[in-house]
Amino acid sequence: MNFDSDKPIYLQICDSLCEGILSGQWASDARIPSVREYAALIGVNPNTVMRSYEKLTGDGVIYNRRGLGYFVSADARKVILEEQRREFIQVEMPQILRRMKLLGLDPSIFVSESNKENNNN
Repeated sequence: MNFDSDKPIYLQICDSLCEGILSGQWASDARIPSVREYAALIGVNPNTVMRSYEKLTGDGVIYNRRGLGYFVSADARKVILEEQRREFIQVEMPQILRRMKLLGLDPSIFVSESNKENNNN
């Protein structure tokens, strides 16, 4: 796993696990790798992975079955999508719109391009 220096590693691990859930790598109630297994797999300290698992547990994405490990929550996809959509709208979209304004781009170009694609299908 390649890490970005602009974001804490434990959050990047959370993002990676969430991406795995969204992509279908892990379904609802599927067991995810143990803290030690995942730490060895991606080459980080187990404490860092534990911090990620604790955050995802607190967010309702995964849950712990004592003695059995961590599992994907039934509502994990819904929770992840809601959070990622919120982040996109509140964080990424304003940056995109600001950049478009600086470049003199009109956001309506996306609507016209989308309509062209829909008409071709």
